[in-house]
Amino acid sequence: MTGSATDRRTGGQGGQAGGRVDGRVQRGEETRRAVLRRAVEIASVEGLDALSIGRLATDLGLSKSGVFAGFGSKEELQLATVRAARRIYYDAVIAPVEGDRPGLAAVWRLFESWIAYSRARVFPGGCFFYGVTAEFDARPGPVRDLLATSAREWQQTVRDRLEGARDVGELRADADPDQLVFALTSFMETANSQALLFDEDAPYDRAARAARGLLRAEASDPDLLPEG
Repeated sequence: MTGSATDRRTGGQGGQAGGRVDGRVQRGEETRRAVLRRAVEIASVEGLDALSIGRLATDLGLSKSGVFAGFGSKEELQLATVRAARRIYYDAVIAPVEGDRPGLAAVWRLFESWIAYSRARVFPGGCFFYGVTAEFDARPGPVRDLLATSAREWQQTVRDRLEGARDVGELRADADPDQLVFALTSFMETANSQALLFDEDAPYDRAARAARGLLRAEASDPDLLPEG
């Protein structure tokens, strides 16, 4: 099927036409990446509803038809923006600590990785997902569904670390991973929100102290994590 589609696009004219098609495809992909980079920046500050084909075309010096061809509708643009943000989030938060050995140190390193991501403003508006989730959490539809899936996957990532620490005996056997996930992600969300609102760094330090204290209280040996 791929070959037939290629033949139709090239008109059966062989290498030169194929080269022109490949060039158009590459330019289309580059345009799409540029549009999504800008869309993520806008949405992280102003929300997904602030996105429009016209605005993105103007910001990037592109034609509206060129941008529209890559997405087709505002909802598709919003969904593609969330997917692009997911990839950025993974690269910034999860990938740097992905190979950690199970234990409380791995839980702590994931928490620190998230703090570093929000603190560094990987997205201009702080954590992309906390902002746009507040925008869509009461609005049923595909965008909310994708955001809910993203939130569940992140919570599962944190839960997996906690369960790994419990499995190796570094977290108490009676510790409740679900409750710990709720608490740790609440610390993250509050730190992100207050750091943005008050334009100060202190909320990140407070969140780190709160998380460290909670994990030390649930640890089989509090000295597995440093005091702070």
